[in-house]
Amino acid sequence: MLRFMRGPILGLIGGLLWIIISVFWMSIFFLIAFIKLIVPIRYFRDGCSCMLEDIASSWIWTCTSFINYVLGVKWEIVGDVNLRMDAWYLVISNHRSWTDILAVMQALNKKIPFLKFFLKKELIYVPLLGFAWWALDYPFMKRYSKSVLKKKPHLRGKDVETTRKSCEKFKKMPISVMNFVEGTRFTPEKNKQTNAKFKHLLAPKAGGIAYTLQALGEHITEIIDVTIIYPTGVNSFWDLLCGRISNIKICLRTLPITPELIGDYQNDKQFRVTIQAWLNKLWHEKDALLAKELE
Repeated sequence: MLRFMRGPILGLIGGLLWIIISVFWMSIFFLIAFIKLIVPIRYFRDGCSCMLEDIASSWIWTCTSFINYVLGVKWEIVGDVNLRMDAWYLVISNHRSWTDILAVMQALNKKIPFLKFFLKKELIYVPLLGFAWWALDYPFMKRYSKSVLKKKPHLRGKDVETTRKSCEKFKKMPISVMNFVEGTRFTPEKNKQTNAKFKHLLAPKAGGIAYTLQALGEHITEIIDVTIIYPTGVNSFWDLLCGRISNIKICLRTLPITPELIGDYQNDKQFRVTIQAWLNKLWHEKDALLAKELE
């Protein structure tokens, strides 16, 4: 354990070790991904997808082990939840830094199906990352703005249909969809600028949840609500590498998928009001929990 070197020197050493770990696993990952690309046989590609998820999970396990045993971070994961690898989940969480992704993975990796994000279709062209997301079967969606729909009303509903088609494979393959519903990382400055009605959170955005449930609602088993707490206040990835984060607390709870949570968010005004009210209530509860832990 290198916590005695706490500071920039530890950050540099930790960053170098992180790069070495990532290069090792990503070299294996991209080799399998390339084989998947050039062999257009469905069942073969499905096998490659399983291997790629195992490789990604192993990379995450190595990274979190590095955090635990080299950087000495202590985790407190609380919540009486029954998680399964054969179920479908929508995972929602507050968002404070890039460290959050590792925190969620620490709590959920290998306990639920590998986490995936809905991505804009244009992101498939991002060098390396776009290819990696394709190889991991991340669902790509095509969203149309209100101005485009006004000019071309025949496109209304096509975005959901496109997403449904990209998710066809998940009817037989369990999936976990991750959504940071604040849309961006929390800072006190952003909190003031947006006039959020929360002290430790930004206002949640219901569209992403509604869109996911509209596309996959009949398959998703439960919602996993994650609250990430940094008791010391510091939370950046650089702080993590420098050994300034000594402990992280993660609170988990599961929520049922009820009929009123599934609807047409874009066109049904009453449904928008309903799901926004549901999410705001959830966020007030989360804000109260954060206040209790941090104040």
